[in-house]
Amino acid sequence: MIDFIKEHFWSILIIVNYLLAVSAIITVLLKNISPTKTVSYIIILALFPFFGLVIYYLFGQQYRKTKIFNRKHIVNSKVIQSAGESLRMEGRDLKKINDKLDEKIKLVKLLKASERSPLTLRNDVEIMFNGEVKFERLLKDLNQAKSHIHLEYYIIKDDAIGTEILDTLCEKAREGVEVKISYDDVGSKLSSAMKHQLNESGIEHFPFMPVVFSSFTGKSNYRNHRKIVVIDGQIGYVGGINISDNYVNSPDSNKYWRDTHLRIDGEATKVLQFHFLTTWDFVTKREIEIKESYFPVTTCEKNVAVQIAASGPDTDWANIMEAILTAINNAESYIYITTPYFIPNDQIITALQIAAKIGVDVRLIIPKTSDSWVAEHATNSYLEPLLEAEVKIYRYSKGFVHAKTMVVDDVFSTIGTCNFDNRSFNINFEINALIYDTEESKLLKSQFLKDIEDSEIIDFTEWNNRPKLDKLKESFTRLWAPLL
Repeated sequence: MIDFIKEHFWSILIIVNYLLAVSAIITVLLKNISPTKTVSYIIILALFPFFGLVIYYLFGQQYRKTKIFNRKHIVNSKVIQSAGESLRMEGRDLKKINDKLDEKIKLVKLLKASERSPLTLRNDVEIMFNGEVKFERLLKDLNQAKSHIHLEYYIIKDDAIGTEILDTLCEKAREGVEVKISYDDVGSKLSSAMKHQLNESGIEHFPFMPVVFSSFTGKSNYRNHRKIVVIDGQIGYVGGINISDNYVNSPDSNKYWRDTHLRIDGEATKVLQFHFLTTWDFVTKREIEIKESYFPVTTCEKNVAVQIAASGPDTDWANIMEAILTAINNAESYIYITTPYFIPNDQIITALQIAAKIGVDVRLIIPKTSDSWVAEHATNSYLEPLLEAEVKIYRYSKGFVHAKTMVVDDVFSTIGTCNFDNRSFNINFEINALIYDTEESKLLKSQFLKDIEDSEIIDFTEWNNRPKLDKLKESFTRLWAPLL
């Protein structure tokens, strides 16, 4: 028997591979996911022995259905329920919003149906462009913290800016401020020395879904891409900027990183707090104490309407994608989108085409050079049908554009962590702030127009005449698009 196995070792492996592949294909078919994604998995499983199985087990798990987060403890908390009640709007406030939003009120109704995206009115917001602005503001707020500091990030590195922030957190912890940090285990990089320093300072810190060889399956794919800061339950941060030197445009740097982040002072911070606590409950794997100090009475007197939309395997619906789609469908004047990764689904492509064909000014900024070869060519494969519909597409050439923003009709804008791709819409944990305010929308619009000055518009005729080799690369990478 042993001799037989040795003699036919590779043949046996191939047979086992295809038995597993057939089982996986049957599982994919029974899930009734999109035909495009189904075909992609079948092709990979059938044509790439062993590698196809690895791809399937890394990327093929459906956590939205299996609910890896158990929210019961958080949702049933009396403190959480009381905080939710405090966010309920009076009729007079709702009328203000209705008058301001007109048809855009559909967005509010869409997200309110999820019961965890209340529309909040008492907020003051500050849009921050680029990391150097965000980090200066954040450090100031961290130093003024009195009660607690909660951080949840995809990337935290203990490089120059990361060490400055982490040192500040250690100092605040030694002063008696409660500090909790959740970081994604794939995106982040913290040295043993830094972890020891955090421990010594009394800071609780946990990785999100640690990746080790014993559990290296779908966990490496469903990453926590959110960037959340909550300070004293009053100040919140959300947006595209992680904690790393890559996001800082220092004078001696030869790289330029264009990004956007949002600071919130007010009621919407309570929703960010809820999502942080849900993640914290999951990563610590123990029942946590939810303190009343996490949800203080809002003192903000400004009236900027903000709604927090979260999506991922922990939500029943693709909330952010649905909000974006609704905003596009209700646009009347213009739609300006900035995203580093543009690998959309058919619904988004069709909505943008229709908007452009009925006279809406649709513009898109993407990087001229991406940080991912596959993502860049996959993105390029989606541009031709948009150009045919007269969508104006610009490639940012000053540096790398990482901002994830959209502004519509001087009324609605969104800033957050969600890219225009399948990974953000359906796979990773994401969070966006939806802002219903003319002043903030015009500010974001103004920055978009400035970014256009640092971009090259794509000419449709020239684009059609690009080298056939480039088109072949695009067609190949597009096969992988549903999995990206």
